[in-house]
Amino acid sequence: MSVVNLRLARPDDAEAIRRIYNVEVEGSTVTFDLVPRSLAEQEAWLEARSGAMAAVVAELDGEIVGFGALSPYRTRPAYSSTVEDSVYVRSDHRGTGVGRALLAELVDCAETRGFHSIMARIVGDHTASIALHSSLGFEEVGVEREVGRKFGKWLDVMLMQKML
Repeated sequence: MSVVNLRLARPDDAEAIRRIYNVEVEGSTVTFDLVPRSLAEQEAWLEARSGAMAAVVAELDGEIVGFGALSPYRTRPAYSSTVEDSVYVRSDHRGTGVGRALLAELVDCAETRGFHSIMARIVGDHTASIALHSSLGFEEVGVEREVGRKFGKWLDVMLMQKML
């Protein structure tokens, strides 16, 4: 396998990111979005992750196979030193270390940018994501019971946190 290249996302990465994300919107519970993103919405999402926030892509042989991002945890000002992470890997590259590389890069980005903690909100039965976050020092801090509904099922969300 070739070496994965990690870099900050650029505006022209929006379509590749959108394709990866929309597969999860339409077929899984790892995101609570119910409607696939348009290209314009994905471009706006990327624009919102410039400056202190970050979006990172993983390239393999020149092709984007995953992405991750830091987003504001909450909108009220007192939360500004805490961010939330998200990581998505194309299904044919899961289990290859791409997700771990992306999450480690996001942790580095958060530390470099002076954030105090990172939160992860993970659908309750997503054991791979829970294990990934645990492997990088995230700890479970709570469970929100049945806070989402998708595909006719009530979904729990595990909260994990890493102090920086």
